[in-house]
Amino acid sequence: MKVTFNVECSPEEARAFLGLPDVQPMQEALMKDFEQRLRSNMQAMDPEALIKNWLPASMQGAEQMQKMFWSQMQQVMSGAAASMTTMGDRKVK
Repeated sequence: MKVTFNVECSPEEARAFLGLPDVQPMQEALMKDFEQRLRSNMQAMDPEALIKNWLPASMQGAEQMQKMFWSQMQQVMSGAAASMTTMGDRKVK
């Protein structure tokens, strides 16, 4: 034998019938507090700081390694340019 009951009620009515507490005021208060904190933190952080926080440390290390590589290349190229000018001064006549 199969018995089916269809009950039409609102969530508030079902909560009251089952004796569950109404948490909606607490949830609204917490969401307002969360929204206020989120807005204040977002205004306090600039985009560069956000990127640094969100990127893993390995990506930041790779960026530093790239900067070091380019600085070394600049030093090598400036040294090569300097040696080329001194070699141009020593032309054999």
